[in-house]
Amino acid sequence: MRIALLGGTGSFGRALATRLVALGGDEIVIGSREAARASAAASELGPAVRGAVNEDAVDGADLAILAVKADGALETARTVAGPLGRTPLLSVASAIEFRKGVGMLPDPDRRSLAERVQEVVEAPVVAGLHSIAAASLGEEAADEDALVCGDDADAKELVLELAAKLVSGRALDAGPLASARALEGLTAVIVNLNRRYKAHAGIRVTGIE
Repeated sequence: MRIALLGGTGSFGRALATRLVALGGDEIVIGSREAARASAAASELGPAVRGAVNEDAVDGADLAILAVKADGALETARTVAGPLGRTPLLSVASAIEFRKGVGMLPDPDRRSLAERVQEVVEAPVVAGLHSIAAASLGEEAADEDALVCGDDADAKELVLELAAKLVSGRALDAGPLASARALEGLTAVIVNLNRRYKAHAGIRVTGIE
């Protein structure tokens, strides 16, 4: 599978790329707004990885991953919407906010960031991996389950296949794209747990065989 990591020079994108390279079997393209940054990041990961500007990174991809920070997600989605076409797009960001004396809070917008991304691209958008921190990725599988949601069955199955490679737990179908409102909000909960307990918390779902 050819995977385009849009925003692959960021912390989560780099960690995800490192994990995928360690697993092997997939062609990884690091995307960035700047070709030089993308090429530099790709060279650090080995000859099997190449870099390109985001618009070129999605060319020929089987799956694109929107790994930019939340405040740049919509702009990046608009930029790649044309060349992306109908290639499935995985949105991993959560638009959470920090309030001094309180902690991390979910985005007050009623719609999830993934739903807003879906409004600006023709591609089927799938949301997932929100509970997995960059620090939990790398050469070892993250010790947790991965939750994925979306409206397009084929795109969601593709992302579930990817997610299953990243965790030692299970990749679970969490329902329609509207469920991303809960998954993205869950990120704020996990960040608060990590800050309070100095940990790298993850999610395990019980009662599912």
